[in-house]
Amino acid sequence: MIKKTLELLAPARDLATGIDAVNCGADAVYIGAEHFGARAGAANTVSDIGKLAAHAHRYHAKVYAALNTLLTEEELPRAHKIICSLWDAGADAVIIQDMGLLEMGLPPIPLIASTQANNTTPEKVLFLEKAGFKRVILARELSLEEIKAIRAKTTVELESFVHGALCTSYSGNCYMSYVLGGRSGNRGECAQPCRKLYSLTDAGGETIAANKHLLSLRDLNLSRRLGALADAGVTSFKIEGRLKDRDYVRNIVSLYRRELDKVIEKKGFARPSKGMSFVAFTPNAAKTFNRGFTEYFIDGNPADITSPDTPKFVGEPLGLVFDVKNGSFKIHGAEKLHPGDGIAFFDKAGVLSGSLVNGVKDGRVRADNLRGVDNGTAVFRNLDKDFIRSVVKDEARRKFAVRLEFSEYEGGFMLKATDSRGGTAEAKLRGVKAAAQKPEQALETIQKQLSKLGESDFYLQKLEVNLSKPYFIPVSALNDLRREVLASLEQAAPPVAREEIKFTPNDFPYPETELDFSANVLNKKAERFYQRHGVKSIAMSAEGGADMAGKPLMTAKLCLRRRLGLCKKGKEVEPMFLEDSEGRRFRLEFDCARCVMRVFAEDLHVKTPVKEQEE
Repeated sequence: MIKKTLELLAPARDLATGIDAVNCGADAVYIGAEHFGARAGAANTVSDIGKLAAHAHRYHAKVYAALNTLLTEEELPRAHKIICSLWDAGADAVIIQDMGLLEMGLPPIPLIASTQANNTTPEKVLFLEKAGFKRVILARELSLEEIKAIRAKTTVELESFVHGALCTSYSGNCYMSYVLGGRSGNRGECAQPCRKLYSLTDAGGETIAANKHLLSLRDLNLSRRLGALADAGVTSFKIEGRLKDRDYVRNIVSLYRRELDKVIEKKGFARPSKGMSFVAFTPNAAKTFNRGFTEYFIDGNPADITSPDTPKFVGEPLGLVFDVKNGSFKIHGAEKLHPGDGIAFFDKAGVLSGSLVNGVKDGRVRADNLRGVDNGTAVFRNLDKDFIRSVVKDEARRKFAVRLEFSEYEGGFMLKATDSRGGTAEAKLRGVKAAAQKPEQALETIQKQLSKLGESDFYLQKLEVNLSKPYFIPVSALNDLRREVLASLEQAAPPVAREEIKFTPNDFPYPETELDFSANVLNKKAERFYQRHGVKSIAMSAEGGADMAGKPLMTAKLCLRRRLGLCKKGKEVEPMFLEDSEGRRFRLEFDCARCVMRVFAEDLHVKTPVKEQEE
C-alpha cells in the first residue's frame, strides 16, 4: 500500500536560499522565474533554477517555478518561452495565475494554480482540477471546515500556506496598490498599502482610531495545526517568504521539518523526498522576522489578527525596564542579553525605535540609543546575535540513511550497503583471514571503523556484523573498504524521473457564466479560455483599464468592526472610513452575512495604465 505523502514546501529568493531550504529538509522549493513572478524582487534565471533543480532532485525533492502574474498580450509569448526553458532546465511544475497560458501549447510540465486565482470554493477548485491543474493553492482565509468541504468535492492536490506574511485582501482581489500608484499586486509590484498608517472614523465623523496600522496583519503560524490540516485534506504545507533572507529560511524550514515529521510519524504518512537534515541550531520562529503570530481563520473568525502598532519586527518581550540613567537601564533577566543584540521599544509617541546593546553587567544594560525609554517601558529583543550566528555558522547537511552489512566469504570479507534512496553497493577485501588474538577488541574495531561515515553524504542507520568468529583486520583496510563502498553507493542511486502531464484543453463548465473585473482577465487568450468553458460575458480587468470608481479595492476577511468590538453579529451596519497620511479617504462596507469587509476609494480611480514588465 502506497502511503499518503505530506510535502514541506519552502520559498527561495535565489539559488543559494533554495539550496539552504533543500538542505534544511524541504521536500520542494518554489522560486520566481526571471520574469512574471508575483514577487518582482525575487527573479531568477533559468540557469539558476536548473542548478537548484539538479540539487533538489538528488534528494527526490522538487522545484516549482512561479510565473503567477497577469500577462499582457505582448508578454504571453515570452512567458510561454520561459516555461518551455524551465521544463528543459529541470523544473518540476510551474505556478500560474493567467489562464491565457493554457491556450498556448505548453510542454508536459505539471500546472499549479496560484492562490492569486482566488481559490476559495469547492466549485472553483473542482473547475481548476477538471481544467487540467495538478494542484491548487488554497486561499489563506479558509477554515478547516471550508478546506474539508473542498476536499470532499475534489481529488486535486491541495496546497495551503502555513507560515509567513498575510495579505489583507483575498489574494488576486486587491487593487489598492494599483489604483493608488499604478503598481499592481497582480503584476508582482505591490506597494503594500496595507502596511501604512490610517485613521478610522465612523459614519458621523467621530474618530475611532488615529494613526494606526489598521490594515496590517500579523504573520501566519500554523505549526501547531499541521495534523489538523492533513486530516482536512492538505498535502503540501507552504511557507511564505520569497523575499526573506537565508537565516529566516533556514530557521523556519528547520522548524516546520521537525513539526511535520511528528505528524508524519503519528499518522502513518510518508515524506516524498529522501534524506535527513542535520542542523547545528534549535529552530525558533520567534527569533527571526515576524509581526506577531496568528492562526488566522483556521477555526473561524478570531477577534484580532492585526498588528496595529507597527508592521515591523518588534521581537521577543524581555520585560519592563527600571532605573534608567546614563544610557543604560536595568531589567529582570538582563543576562539573556549580550553585546551586539538588538532591542526594540515604543517611544513616547508610540513609534517603534531600537538600539544595539553595548554591554551587560550586574543586571544593567548599556545601549546606543535609549531616547524615549523611561522607567516602565517595555523592551523587546529583535536580534539575538548568538542565535543568528548559530543559524548562519554551519551549513545544514542532508544525508541519506545507510544500512551496512559486513560478512565473510571464502576469499575474504565483504561490505554491502543499502541507502534510503534504494541504491545498493558492495566492496570486497580479499586476502588471508587471520583469527583475532583479542576477539572483543577486534569486533569493537570493526564496528568503530565501519561506523565512521564522517563528512560523507550518509549517516548510519544500522550496521550488522556477520562473522563465524572474530578476525583481525587492519584499521586501514577497514577504512578503505568503507570508503570504497560509499563511493560506489553514491553512484548507485536510481534515477529520479520527473512527472509529465500533457495539458489537453477541454470544455468543462466554469461555475459562472458572467465574469466581472475581479476575474482578472487581461488578454485575449484568457478570454478564449473562459469562453471555451462556457462563460458568456467577461469584463475588463483593472489592469486592462476597467474604471475602478465604485468598485472594491480590497475584499477582506479582516473586519475592523469585529476587531474593535463593534460587531453587530450579522445585522446591517453603516460604513466606516479610513484616511491615510496623504489625506486619501476610503469607505469600508461590511457584508455581515458573509463576514467580509470591502474597501472602496472615495473619488479615486486609476490613472496609470498597465505597463509591460521590462526585459
